[in-house]
Amino acid sequence: MRPQGNLPAPPSAVKRVVIISLDGGKPAVMRVSRMPHLEGMLKHSASTMKAQAVIPSITLVNHTSMLTGVKPAKHKITWNEWEPLKGMVPVPTVFSIAKKFNKKLRTGLFAAKQKFTHLFLPGSLDNYVVISDYAPAVATAVADTIRRNTPDLLFVHFADPDSTGHTYGWGSPQQKKGFADCDKGIEMIVSALRRKGLMDETVILISADHGGHEKTHGMDVTDDREIPWIAYGAGVKAGTKLGQPSTCDTAATALWLLGIPIPADLDGRPVVDAFTR
Repeated sequence: MRPQGNLPAPPSAVKRVVIISLDGGKPAVMRVSRMPHLEGMLKHSASTMKAQAVIPSITLVNHTSMLTGVKPAKHKITWNEWEPLKGMVPVPTVFSIAKKFNKKLRTGLFAAKQKFTHLFLPGSLDNYVVISDYAPAVATAVADTIRRNTPDLLFVHFADPDSTGHTYGWGSPQQKKGFADCDKGIEMIVSALRRKGLMDETVILISADHGGHEKTHGMDVTDDREIPWIAYGAGVKAGTKLGQPSTCDTAATALWLLGIPIPADLDGRPVVDAFTR
């Protein structure tokens, strides 16, 4: 693939990108939670635990930035619930950009909250599934889709850390159990890709929408804004310690990896340092 502007060409092996978001994924709590599969992946990843959520550090705002590559001032999503009368996001998503580039690219979004429907632009998603359940249940549906017809661009949302954080507190035993369930979900997805022999051509990006403190989040403070950003898979420069990517950089990185031209008005930029050149 040719470089885009002053960007290097993406790793030639990459044919697929899977984005996994751990809702409420505060790195300080992840470090003390039982996540053996993710710990194993980190040894072969490019990563940081100091990536930054956009402000306000709330779920729908940040996931919209994650999947559009632009800040709230551009994407106009300022609320945090499913509000049908407000319609769809008014800017392109990574899915609609991918489809415009190549209609044959298969796309999918699996979420544990209905509010993600605001990101379902017409014609942009071949699979859109909302499962209000624990991470392993979401991952089961994802693994089944991978088995039947694997998407080329896939987003997976696990809500467990956020829901337990609001109920019991960030860092509570219940939230640590939520992170452990997310780890099981990640393992299921990676295993499904391996069973189909696809990991050698797949990049998995793992991040979060926000952290949290006490039983809440949304402030411009480290506890709420600091999130993980992990790249694992084809072409990843294992062991690389990254700086402070933004939530917006996830969309740009996914597009770059797939060789899709990055719109000039994106606020995010590909995290090229995570990959071999």
